[in-house]
Amino acid sequence: MTELDNNIDKKNVPKHVAVIMDGNGRWAKKQGMKRIFGHKNGVKAVRETIETAAKLGIRYLTMYAFSTENWNRPKLEVNALMDLLVNTLQKELPTLQKNNIRLETIGNTEDLPTNCRKNLQDVIEKTKDNEQLTVVLALSYSARWETAQVLKKLALDIKEENIHPDEINEETFRKYSNTKNYPDPELLIRTSGEQRLSNFLLWQLAYSEFIFVEKLWPEFRGEDLIACIERYQNRERRFGKTSEQIN
Repeated sequence: MTELDNNIDKKNVPKHVAVIMDGNGRWAKKQGMKRIFGHKNGVKAVRETIETAAKLGIRYLTMYAFSTENWNRPKLEVNALMDLLVNTLQKELPTLQKNNIRLETIGNTEDLPTNCRKNLQDVIEKTKDNEQLTVVLALSYSARWETAQVLKKLALDIKEENIHPDEINEETFRKYSNTKNYPDPELLIRTSGEQRLSNFLLWQLAYSEFIFVEKLWPEFRGEDLIACIERYQNRERRFGKTSEQIN
């Protein structure tokens, strides 16, 4: 288990951390293996990140597991990823229960294979009363897909006169979004050195701090999350105000 750093200010830990888990395929290639080997080894990074987040007192951890664009990958890789998801959910359920961790999901999960949806909903149902940490898996998710869904719902409610256009504001958008039950992330972490959002939580990340880590995802460990939290705590978050106003 990762030991917490004494430099961490437990009163200034972000409530919600979002993670883009990038680099599984490149890590596997470096080992001379197929991409799925990297995905399988990425599970340990997921486990350590979740356990460390719970110890730090983070309340929400959203992990970008599979985007809508990922369906365009080779069918063999997609099928292997879906099988890995099922097996991992079944294997990790006792650990989630033991550590009082709730699992939830965002995205177009109707696109997932039946066995994946069944296992996912089973774990969500069995962990729904856990309160230490909520882990949100973004599955078949993209921010542009989410925005389109919000607009469709709004248009339908306007048509049925459930809402007037003048009533639409930022809070209205939130209520129609996939993440309506969660606060916006204060921190986004992306591994592999890439510095882009890849269609992830574009609305919700408007005022998040971004930290890009050079390590590939299978190499990421609890101490790396702690290092990211330390970097976050050394930043000044102004939300459009001046330093003098904040201080």
